[in-house]
Amino acid sequence: MQSSFSTISTLFQSRQALPLLNTIISKYSSSDTKLINPRSHPISRSISSSSSNDNTPIFISTTKTISTTGSTILLSSLLQTAAKKQRRSVPTALPSSSSSLPVMVCDALEQAINEFMEPTLRPSVDPTHVLAGNFSPVSELPPTDCPEIEGELPACLDGAYIRNGPNPQHYPTGSHHLFEGDGMLHCLRISRGHASFCGRYVRTYKYTLEQQLGSSVLPKFFSGFRGLAGVARVAVSMFRVLTGQFDPRKGIGLANTSLAYFGGMLLALCECDLPYSIYVSPDDGDILTIGRHDFDKRLSMWMTAHPKKDPDTGEMFAFRCGLLPPFLTYFVFDADGTKRRPDVPIFSNMTHPSFVHDFAITKKYALFCDIQLGISRPGGASPITCDPGKVSRIGVLPRYATDESQMRWFDVPGFNMMHSINAWDDDDDTSIVLIAPNILMIEHILEDIKLIHCSMEKVRIDLKSGTVSRTKLSEQNLELGAINAAYLTKRNRYAYMGLGEPIPKISGVVKLDLELGKTVATRVYGPGCYGGEPFFVPSSSSSGQGMNEEDDGYVVSYVHDEVKGESKFLVLDAKSPELDVVASVKLPRRVPYGFHGLFVSEDELKQQRPLL
Repeated sequence: MQSSFSTISTLFQSRQALPLLNTIISKYSSSDTKLINPRSHPISRSISSSSSNDNTPIFISTTKTISTTGSTILLSSLLQTAAKKQRRSVPTALPSSSSSLPVMVCDALEQAINEFMEPTLRPSVDPTHVLAGNFSPVSELPPTDCPEIEGELPACLDGAYIRNGPNPQHYPTGSHHLFEGDGMLHCLRISRGHASFCGRYVRTYKYTLEQQLGSSVLPKFFSGFRGLAGVARVAVSMFRVLTGQFDPRKGIGLANTSLAYFGGMLLALCECDLPYSIYVSPDDGDILTIGRHDFDKRLSMWMTAHPKKDPDTGEMFAFRCGLLPPFLTYFVFDADGTKRRPDVPIFSNMTHPSFVHDFAITKKYALFCDIQLGISRPGGASPITCDPGKVSRIGVLPRYATDESQMRWFDVPGFNMMHSINAWDDDDDTSIVLIAPNILMIEHILEDIKLIHCSMEKVRIDLKSGTVSRTKLSEQNLELGAINAAYLTKRNRYAYMGLGEPIPKISGVVKLDLELGKTVATRVYGPGCYGGEPFFVPSSSSSGQGMNEEDDGYVVSYVHDEVKGESKFLVLDAKSPELDVVASVKLPRRVPYGFHGLFVSEDELKQQRPLL
């Protein structure tokens, strides 16, 4: 605690803070009390929940308030004025008059860090750049009918398509990375050819706390912990914890990355926290957050946002990364949603924390990619670091291993996988095949993501000889893909990949033939139109057993027209030579670009665990 106070004290006594104190004396010695409504700013209004009617003005004290509390609010008042003089003019979340002294002190310190220690922001963390256009957040929307439907919605789409993504509740007053927005679920409920749409925040601990406080208080991992300003923010965050402003034991996650349906549960996921259990109403598609799910206290820490569900056994496989050893931990859930097996910590040949975002499973093995990205400590050049001299490798562990003794590592130079597409055991029973995009120029993934290029690869690992061979399947910039989920862990032929021009925007869908190693169909959305990750929904006749039926189904995604400012739900025939448009649903409002989605069938909606 003493170190936190020391750092905070140093910040106030620094030369950078002196102009701030001088301005207080000269500019506000005869000020009058002001009332400011934070929701009067157009951007603040656009982010506020549609269900919120809180228009309480925010009190800004002046030098007429002679007290410890008053002086703290005075500092906050000055910081707001100073912010207006800076280059970036954005709405600022001010502490309310009912906020406690520690809250106001920390808010003032955060603002001082933003304005004096980090006055100029890089484009990758400047909210005026990161949240521009269709990346800007939207408010919540209750279930709303979608009467404008072109074509006919296939019967197999009865259910709900849900897409997760970042949507900051409060407009950032300082640095902000695309990955740091609060999770919002955009849900299209389809039933008998009719559709309704809603958008709801995942009610995480972070979201609920910051909604009550009226400002952001939890630390930002990707943008906030960089350089000297990052060290100062760590100290402020520690002070917030020590003064009871937030409890990290209740979670710091955003639940903004992906979704999984498993054991009658629908989970919203983010790799820095436990999953959040949610419930989608079969009646109107509205979304309720049940809360953090710890699998009956068997999962005490965070887990990956990309667990794998075996379509034949119903089991779910997952892992987590850590800043301290073990840097990788693997675990398995039974088909009924319970976690009975002990964790398998991986210590061997892992001497530094690695940024493992996704993995793959076969019927026999789990595969982990140790890529050229690592996790650094706060205060470094970046929380995620790239080591171009590091040799990427793939770790292979028996799927039901009880310890790490059988873990084997295979060098795969220059292979940087962020998302896997599929993996299977080859027919000779001594080889494993992995299908995944390889990210070229991965050093740009956090700073300038549009510069990265992904090439699809087939990686074959010969477990007997220890050799690794690689085949390039496409030169196009392909990421965020899907297959027929019935083929996960088994040899499959087709993958439906997002065409990045540039990533993270997706300008179309490419159908790859993994057997022939070539593109067999393409659908480009058109000028100014971009979507997200495509998702494959099998038709009712797709059994997942015959190769000729693997592509019997539809590819779905939200697509936004930047010219018209409209979003729609697009349905493509996955089997047609040009991925023909079968149907489209005009949505009642735009859907910001996001991350991963999931289709939940009508039966799965009805089989959700009942609300308690």
